[in-house]
Amino acid sequence: MNRPRVVVAGLGDTGVLTAMHLVRSAEVVGISSKPGLVSGQELGLRLTRPDRWARDHRIPFRRFRKLDGVRTIHAVLRTVDLGARTVTVADAGGVEAVEPFDVLVISTGVRNGFWRRPDLQTQPDVDAELRAAHRRLAGAASIAVIGGGAAAVGAAANLAATWPDTRVDLYHPGDRALVRHHPRTWRRISERLERLGVGIHGGRRAVVPTGFDCDEITSGTVRWSTGQDPVDADAVLWAIGRVTPNSDWLPADIVDDAGFVRVTPEMRVPGHDGVYAIGDIAATDPLRSSARNRADRLLAHNIRVDLADRPDRARRYRAPRRRWGSVLGVQDDGLEVFAPNGFAFRFPRWSVDSVLRPWIVDRGIYGGVRDDVEGETTPP
Repeated sequence: MNRPRVVVAGLGDTGVLTAMHLVRSAEVVGISSKPGLVSGQELGLRLTRPDRWARDHRIPFRRFRKLDGVRTIHAVLRTVDLGARTVTVADAGGVEAVEPFDVLVISTGVRNGFWRRPDLQTQPDVDAELRAAHRRLAGAASIAVIGGGAAAVGAAANLAATWPDTRVDLYHPGDRALVRHHPRTWRRISERLERLGVGIHGGRRAVVPTGFDCDEITSGTVRWSTGQDPVDADAVLWAIGRVTPNSDWLPADIVDDAGFVRVTPEMRVPGHDGVYAIGDIAATDPLRSSARNRADRLLAHNIRVDLADRPDRARRYRAPRRRWGSVLGVQDDGLEVFAPNGFAFRFPRWSVDSVLRPWIVDRGIYGGVRDDVEGETTPP
């Protein structure tokens, strides 16, 4: 009997994990515009310590033991025909190929700044992008970070910690930053920012230049729609949360007005059997929190019970009310993780490299990660 064929469209953080959970019960094909996992997490670490960031967040697919049975295709998604149950992809030369599926998992995420783009990239492309952003900020005497989310706050903290002689200012539009976290989280983080010498400026909403997609580090003058005097900086990091779903390849009837994929609480796409969505592209809740709350296991379970014709055994995704987790990433004194209620617990620095990363993440979450290996993806 032939195994069902599952196409996972998008191999970011959630796509990789979903593919891992399905490999024993289906033939799994993963489609990625990157040459491996290139996470959108930990922007601050990516900018200030790119080698350290790459060790933990940029991982060739063949290093994941649980992806051994997954065929990965390095290509961009062009179209999907939900009636014919096929997706069309194109490689770097523009050559198209058609991939059939029994089950489709949509996990193509969102565009957000220069660090989260759907472009087809090679390994040298990713290397060059990492080096360019790091050099740009390392050479700046003053840096303005625009935005109030975790990416902006974490970037400001890491920039100030890495280059203490650089003037770093954080400009956010509300009374406080991290408005999707519990207020306790911001109180604790703001104290740390102040100790690092970061200037914190609330109530500042930046005027985004016409036609600018916030997808590069700029310089010069930033103006405010909230009436304050303009400011100048050698480097301006735009992290204002202007996300755009990577849904151009999808039919209009399965996305909402903003372009995110509509899903049921079971993460099924309504009206289309065998089609699911997960991660930042899935309109599960206002925070689209399935990207950060291990919904991959729940989705894999629901796919398996649907394939077994037991949809009554499906589980419902319940979104948390607030964001939680790490904000600053690993620091010299360890890793601080915030619960939804705003209280923090800390992993000492020694435990991050000796316990957390090798045992909890590499083994517990990913099921084993090999040392560096040659090769990453295959052509379509």
